[in-house]
Amino acid sequence: MKYLSAIYVRAIARITADDRGDVPGWVLVAVMTAGLVTALWLVADDALTSLFDRAINSVSGP
Repeated sequence: MKYLSAIYVRAIARITADDRGDVPGWVLVAVMTAGLVTALWLVADDALTSLFDRAINSVSGP
């Protein structure tokens, strides 16, 4: 029982600790994702537009 209470105390201490998280990491992930989306959009804009148009036309009919 003593072992379980020690685990509980450590878990509560981790949860209540003043931890801001990894803000620069999340900013980097967001910026890289935006960059990848922009790069793909610039490269594949025409192909994606035609693919979308063909998909809509096949669903809506002639």
